[in-house]
Amino acid sequence: MNFENKIPAIESSAFWRAQQAIKRGADILLAALALIALSPILGAIALAIRVTSGAPILFEWRVIGKDGAPFIGYKFRTMIVDAEKLKDALMHLNEMQGPVFKIANDPRITPVGRFLRKHSLDELPQLWSVLKGDMSLVGPRPPLVSEFENFTQAQKQKLRVKPGMTSLWQVSGKPKNFDEWLRLDLEYIERWSLWLDAVILFKTTLIVLTGQNH
Repeated sequence: MNFENKIPAIESSAFWRAQQAIKRGADILLAALALIALSPILGAIALAIRVTSGAPILFEWRVIGKDGAPFIGYKFRTMIVDAEKLKDALMHLNEMQGPVFKIANDPRITPVGRFLRKHSLDELPQLWSVLKGDMSLVGPRPPLVSEFENFTQAQKQKLRVKPGMTSLWQVSGKPKNFDEWLRLDLEYIERWSLWLDAVILFKTTLIVLTGQNH
């Protein structure tokens, strides 16, 4: 699918800038409140990882942010230590079409990690990236550095806005075709509003609570 003529223009009106300021304020407030409220859960998860599979507790998530700027985010480690070294041997199992690597039943995932992924709890440390301003609560999913290196110019258009912890793609069943993933990211950018962010956050909450993370 050709996306070259489907790249949405990002507005720069005073109203749009005001909405962006509100979005940033909401990110800071909600991320800070979530980190405080969830601190006991964060501690329990860290202890569970340490006891069952040792250190490190956090996984350094090297990804690409807005306008192609690289940053390091963090997730709770859900895989065995040195899982990245086994990636090449598992490439033939990749279920995602396009420059992204994903396996639904990845053999590198630990038992604790599987539970964390089911309920998206491994993503919670990204709240710190939201506070720092590298990410937003809602926005296109940031690509890994290795994925970004294989992006076309059209695919890089998803990086015209700040990436998010959750996205339209994630609440739309996480389609495995990367063209469809990209279409949803560009649709989000084109349709963006504070209301759309609220709807995505609400749907994400339902997915997390029901354990329906795909």
